[in-house]
Amino acid sequence: MNRLQEIELYELNEMPQQEKQIFVIKDMDGLNWVLRKINAANAKLNEIKSLADAERERINAWEKRESDGLMNDITFFEQKVFEYHSHVLANDPKQKSIVTPYGRVRSITNEAQPERLDDEALFNYVVANQLPYVEVNNTRKLQWGELKKTLKVVRQGDRQIVVDANGQAVPGVTVKPRTTTFKVEVDD
Repeated sequence: MNRLQEIELYELNEMPQQEKQIFVIKDMDGLNWVLRKINAANAKLNEIKSLADAERERINAWEKRESDGLMNDITFFEQKVFEYHSHVLANDPKQKSIVTPYGRVRSITNEAQPERLDDEALFNYVVANQLPYVEVNNTRKLQWGELKKTLKVVRQGDRQIVVDANGQAVPGVTVKPRTTTFKVEVDD
């Protein structure tokens, strides 16, 4: 903001509010006066925004510096909690939750389930077995959600496979293995 803009803002700030309310542009001089005031106000706004942006950057950098170490500590200790809870679950599969005065740890186990791997092979299976599919804009689409409800994961020897209601292996589908996830909830 230059010295002339500062003068324009000073004049604007010194103008009584009642005078501002009744002000009317009557000629070119009045228009020029208003445009100078708008120019000065815009310059001041840009100055304020620039300063605020610089301060936000400093604050964000400070927050990141202060938070990074703590986030690493939290991640490290949560991993230790998960290891402990895994050990507890191995000894007692019903111990899905552990509660202490300071928080709780929960485990969620998702069973093995079918997962799409090769859409073309899977679609060929659907057509060959006369299973339902949808046509959208002359394009055949698989109804994966409906088909998935009819599939099961079974053990065949030392591995798991996906089979249909007749026990037939389904091509284009793989087994998403059983997973256990843990959640730490700390009381405030």
